[in-house]
Amino acid sequence: MWRSIIFVILMLAGFVASAKAEENRLVVVELFTSQGCSSCPPADAFLHKLAAREDVLALGLHVDYWDYIGWKDVFGQKAHSDRQRAYAHVGGRRSVYTPQMIVQGEQHVVGNHPVEVNRLIQRHQRQADKARLTVVREAGKLRILAQAQGHEEPVAVLLVRYLPQAMTQIQRGENAGLDIKYANIVTDIQVLDIWDMKRPYETKEHLSGPERAAIILQARGHGPILAAARVD
Repeated sequence: MWRSIIFVILMLAGFVASAKAEENRLVVVELFTSQGCSSCPPADAFLHKLAAREDVLALGLHVDYWDYIGWKDVFGQKAHSDRQRAYAHVGGRRSVYTPQMIVQGEQHVVGNHPVEVNRLIQRHQRQADKARLTVVREAGKLRILAQAQGHEEPVAVLLVRYLPQAMTQIQRGENAGLDIKYANIVTDIQVLDIWDMKRPYETKEHLSGPERAAIILQARGHGPILAAARVD
């Protein structure tokens, strides 16, 4: 019984916070980038500006498919390349590119086109979340609570870990000689669960280490992002 009461209290707190922040809905922007891509530094710099915004969850996902041209990206991961290719498949695109930004799991845009990126962010901020999401840190654990808002489809509950910033001295390749500072570098994306959205959702997850984290609710199969929350 107490567990049910605590769940209700936390969800009510989430409702208040969500109502207060409706005008500043948290929009997820994923930048697919590479240290071996000469067109990427302007997009990497733009990601810093997005990362400073309270209404945007900006994430840098370094891919590995440019490593062969002279410099191995120290943050590159095959998992990030696979995620980008999955987005391309869902969107009916045959190829991937860098720098590419995916906004709220739906639209793709060249990452160094800030005007278009900001237009898409504003567009999504005018839309209501399809789920209420509350994340509470409790003694090394995360308590995740969610409730559907008139929408029912299986969604993946994702735990995203990232480094706030890091500097790399690039010694070879297209960006040889540059010292580039990167923002919100994704180190891991973990699927915690698949939620059917038919009833309120609650779970706990261990969280430790120096990295920051966020929870994302994304339609299964790399579909649209329904809601997101930073872990404070």
